[in-house]
Amino acid sequence: MKKVRIAVFGCGFWSQFQIGGWLELPEVEIVALYNRTLSRAQDKAKQFGIQHYYDDAEAVFRNHDFDVADVITDVDTHCQFVEMAARHGKDVICQKPMAPSFEIAQRMLGVCREAGVRYYVHENYRWQPQIRRVKQILDSGEIGEPFRARTAFNTAYPVFDNQPFLAELEQFAITDQGSHQFDVCRFLFGQVSSLYCRAQTVNRGVKGEDVVTTVLQMKNGVVCTSEISFASLLEREAFPQTLMLIEGSLGSLRLDIGPEIRVTTKEGTRCETVTPQRYRWQHLDYKVEPPSIVSCNRNILDDLVGRAKAETTGEDNFKTVTLVFSAYESARNNCVIHLSD
Repeated sequence: MKKVRIAVFGCGFWSQFQIGGWLELPEVEIVALYNRTLSRAQDKAKQFGIQHYYDDAEAVFRNHDFDVADVITDVDTHCQFVEMAARHGKDVICQKPMAPSFEIAQRMLGVCREAGVRYYVHENYRWQPQIRRVKQILDSGEIGEPFRARTAFNTAYPVFDNQPFLAELEQFAITDQGSHQFDVCRFLFGQVSSLYCRAQTVNRGVKGEDVVTTVLQMKNGVVCTSEISFASLLEREAFPQTLMLIEGSLGSLRLDIGPEIRVTTKEGTRCETVTPQRYRWQHLDYKVEPPSIVSCNRNILDDLVGRAKAETTGEDNFKTVTLVFSAYESARNNCVIHLSD
């Protein structure tokens, strides 16, 4: 079996999920790791049994024949590594958020298009098993036509302990979590016609916004409210789950902690629990993340080998990027932003 050979650029906190997710797929081989701090690359290489590691990114291209560059570096360096991979004729996978600005995201798309390389964004939330199940129920028509939805990612979990750089970002919650939440809304309900966003900074130790409320008017008529908070000490800590309430013409669906899905119609309420698969490499506090990463990676792999179309191409994710930076514009100017087709 010919394997798809991947080089990983970036060995920070999130790389353990990405690397572990790739190694669950027998058709994938990771040929080398890069990190600007060599010891981190060495640690990840030892953890996952990968022979080659570097603190010189160009050396990875010089010394190894591979198919795909997986970029898991800080968002401010995404463009640098995407351009480097495209220059070397490699297909590219970029971690979300794609870019620190709308213009840089446009540039990254253009560079890959001009180089003739395939470009993907690793957007995993839509691949969480409970969210895939919500989509199945919506598509079945069990609750009729949805007309209103609420998604909530509200937590007091100390994310800054694992990723301290998040507290230093001038743009935090909308880029970091809004990119997930807006993409989930697109996955469930289609495209957005307009949005209105309010952003707050509650935690004094955080530079950027850490509480965000956005109203998304979907083109299919659904009004979706997206709540994001990293400052909410609640009775029940849901991290890292997204909770939902979706109301339809024939009933409602609630996605709750568990993950548990409760569907209410005139016949009553039924309940089902979604049990995420566990992996040896996963972080104990992130139980819904690993299966979504494996599924997202598998979907991209299927596209790479010609079995199926990837959902999270660069072109598709650019629609989410547009929502992210439209939300910043709305919050800055206290106005509704209308999205063009």
